[in-house]
Amino acid sequence: MVKNVILDNPHFTLWYYPAPKIVHHQFHTFVYGKEFRNCLNEGTRLMEEHGAEKWLSDDRRNSALPPEDLEWGRRDWQPRTLATGWQYWAILVPERITGQMNMKGIAEQARSVGLVTEMFIDPETALSWLRSL
Repeated sequence: MVKNVILDNPHFTLWYYPAPKIVHHQFHTFVYGKEFRNCLNEGTRLMEEHGAEKWLSDDRRNSALPPEDLEWGRRDWQPRTLATGWQYWAILVPERITGQMNMKGIAEQARSVGLVTEMFIDPETALSWLRSL
């Protein structure tokens, strides 16, 4: 499967898979603030540009987000991204317990607005789930 590197830096890598139209990010460390928002905003741009409906978030190395990033995600990023046609979200859960608890709340909130959201621990399983949709 073809996977195009869109952004790659010490904080995260962002890919786009053209055939199944999947946006995929992987955080390499705890990412928050400007870098966190840059990654998600670029992913939203890709979804809009390509008509993608699927996103794979590899947050295994991330942790609990600061309140200002949580609020930005809920009030700004999520509505803009849903407006592009986003329907399916596979999340690779953080390794740290605090990050897992944080992501569980984010996933529940996403489900409450109609986003089909599943949590995984294995990247291949998450990608296979998205490809099957």
